Amino acid sequence: MRALVSVNLGAIERNVALLSARAPSAQLCAVVKANGYGHGAVAVAQAAIDGGATWLAVATSTEATSLRDAGVEVPILLMGALTAPELEAALRAQADVVVWSEEFLARVAALGGGRVHIKLDTGMGRLGTRDRALATSLTEQAGSDAKIELVGLMTHFATADELGDDFFAQQLDEFTSWADEVVATNPGLLRHAANSAALLRDAKSHFDLVRPGVACYGLDPFGVDPTAQGLEPALRLESYVASIKRCDAGQSTGYGRSFVAEQATMIATVPVGYADGWKRIFSNNAEALINGRRFRVVGNVSMDNMTLDLGSDGGAVELGDTVTLLGSDGDDRILSEQLATRASTINYEIVTSISERVPRSYVGAVDGGS
Repeated sequence: MRALVSVNLGAIERNVALLSARAPSAQLCAVVKANGYGHGAVAVAQAAIDGGATWLAVATSTEATSLRDAGVEVPILLMGALTAPELEAALRAQADVVVWSEEFLARVAALGGGRVHIKLDTGMGRLGTRDRALATSLTEQAGSDAKIELVGLMTHFATADELGDDFFAQQLDEFTSWADEVVATNPGLLRHAANSAALLRDAKSHFDLVRPGVACYGLDPFGVDPTAQGLEPALRLESYVASIKRCDAGQSTGYGRSFVAEQATMIATVPVGYADGWKRIFSNNAEALINGRRFRVVGNVSMDNMTLDLGSDGGAVELGDTVTLLGSDGDDRILSEQLATRASTINYEIVTSISERVPRSYVGAVDGGS
């Protein structure tokens, strides 16, 4: 197989259990949008439930429908914006939807009603209403409409992953003030705000429900080292050595000749490229593991292939050897956080960029995986 993603469902289960223990007074809603952050939504949803999640969250109606079609029965929070057809699909899937306008609330009622959460924008500046009075009015309208079940109140932090900033505290204070005011006259509503970073950073953000995403998959929400948070990375990306050839001084490899050998060396071609999610920015700017040793990526990453410098002696590498691009090999490992630093991005993007043409394999599943 030219490339393979292996997902450890046991690690996801343990990560969710750890996060649940860190927020003992709250229910846990595992975010499985974007195909479970590239890990495979249906499989990781069950692992998260096995780890203690009582809710799941997604961003699209298609994601909610796929989970329901797979037999998932726990409540699903659909956090994204919805067109008219998407709202219909979301309600058919019995997903909870997020409301921040009177027009949208009226659309829910016109379609026969459903379960809703009112979103106050306390500073993210995207979805939700900044108008506190409108947010309160929406809770009153939803609560008085027999077709609508008002379930929760929510917001979204903008800087929870930036330790030491002041804006997180400002958002937390604003949401707490508003939510306490609403719950005083509407007891039983679920208040929720915490993403992975907030959950780990401040217990005051836990409220009644927490919504961890990236941490469920063993990725550090602060972008440094997941093991420092007690998390286990669940995803491994590997390929294999498809070709080994000599590259003499003055010879090159790859498009644009961005690597020209200064002295004779051996070059391994690995059949994985940017169409698989191994980003072009890793050209001459990353490493991979073979037999527990690191080898430099040299030349430009192309759509379907990339090349490694094995050194003049070939590094004891043979055709068919496994190449680890993400994950552990022997005593060494390559973390999403390390690749994100190379790519000037975040670990979220590393795992969600792995394309659908790379098969997913699962270990640690109750049924043995697939």
